[in-house]
Amino acid sequence: MPELPEVETVRRGLTNLVKGAIIRKVEVPYPKVVTSDLTAFKSDLVGRTIEKIDRRGKYLLFRFSNDLTMVSHLRMEGQYSVEPEGDPLRKHTEVVFHLEDERQLFYNDTRRFGRMTLVKTGDELVSVSGLKDLGPEPTEEDLKLSYMKEIFNRSHRMVKTFLLDQSNIAGLGNIYCDEVLWMSKIHPETTTDKLSDRKLSELRKNIIAEINRATAHHGTTVHSFSNIFGETGQFQNELQVYGRAKLPCLRCGTTLEKIKVGQRGTTFCPKCQVKKV
Repeated sequence: MPELPEVETVRRGLTNLVKGAIIRKVEVPYPKVVTSDLTAFKSDLVGRTIEKIDRRGKYLLFRFSNDLTMVSHLRMEGQYSVEPEGDPLRKHTEVVFHLEDERQLFYNDTRRFGRMTLVKTGDELVSVSGLKDLGPEPTEEDLKLSYMKEIFNRSHRMVKTFLLDQSNIAGLGNIYCDEVLWMSKIHPETTTDKLSDRKLSELRKNIIAEINRATAHHGTTVHSFSNIFGETGQFQNELQVYGRAKLPCLRCGTTLEKIKVGQRGTTFCPKCQVKKV
């Protein structure tokens, strides 16, 4: 599943390509992608301008004129592309936004897991399941150490599972959890209440730095992920632990191991990341 850096890369590309575009017509070849009223989705967007595209966690928020917001979750393999008007639909095109400037914005999804919903701007944080429960963004401004101390100390969950829970911190997925835990020398099965304030400060710093670094590299290519320009991310070339099971740790040379934590494949260094009991 695309994680925060990949979704942010898509957001920036969409902003460059379709901000200010006006919707002429909406087609929905695969109706299940729309979770709000389908008729309203196709009719209410006609004539609206894409004023801005925001992101919250792994969700894209298309802000339209007259206070409408389309919430889009890419899930596993959802992709947007901008094509000339008249270009044929792809095999897995689920939604087509025909623009008044003779272009079309395609939403393509091989796995058909992505979802969209149209709400009044401001209601998305109340009415959209998943979005309303997100924790703070992994940024210097939003992710405060005091907050991390509070939520980590009152929990007894394994730290890898805890970080994957979007209600705690938004946007972290399997790849970047493995990376930041390795960077912080934390065993993925250590429980959150066993982490010292010093270790939490280090983890916070590494979360923020890693997300920024991954975003600068346009994210990590996962399965068929590509950005709005059809380009794949490059951060897979920078990964230090994810996907490197049975290879030497880049820090100490110990063979990396892979286990299951919360039913998710998890790679770690048994020497650098000792489990606290």
